[in-house]
Amino acid sequence: MPIKFQYNKTSLNEITKQLKVRLNALPTLKNKESALRMEVGRAKERAEKLLSELDAAMEKYDSISALWNEFDPGLVRITGVDMVTVKVAGVKTPELREVFFELQPFNAFSKPAWYADGVEILKDLSRLGIESEVSREKARVLDWQRKKTTQKVNLYEKVQIPGYQEAIRKIKRFMEDEENLSKASSKIVKNRHAEEEALEAI
Repeated sequence: MPIKFQYNKTSLNEITKQLKVRLNALPTLKNKESALRMEVGRAKERAEKLLSELDAAMEKYDSISALWNEFDPGLVRITGVDMVTVKVAGVKTPELREVFFELQPFNAFSKPAWYADGVEILKDLSRLGIESEVSREKARVLDWQRKKTTQKVNLYEKVQIPGYQEAIRKIKRFMEDEENLSKASSKIVKNRHAEEEALEAI
């Protein structure tokens, strides 16, 4: 999008002001972009680590999968999650604090001895699954913001700053040409008056 301007001092001042704003904002935006890039990497790494932990836990309990047929899945129920918003590199991101479970009472004497362990296993697997989802969402939010910041850096660096600099050059050149023409025309008028006075003196 070309920068709109007029060939006058007011337009020159406005464009100079806009250029200064962008030149001052550019280093901050670049710092934000690199910080976000780093945080995206961390969040993705954390999400992958949690997913591999979940996969490892699932594999670990694969050997006792036949026992799960006896287990009542209604014993453990997720009642809620405590989520908070944390600012990372100036971006609001989700973070998991706690997962709340509701346990249904069961008779420990009539159920197999491993039932209590089964409840803990289910809670751990659920917590890992939820935490990995939250980490993936955090990485997605940060990556989206990073892309937006990169676009803004590119817009400033490659489009707006050169555009404003070019507009300033054109306005200054126009004003200089106008001043030179004004001086030249006043010189011509002055010379003409001097010639007319010289003719009248004869």
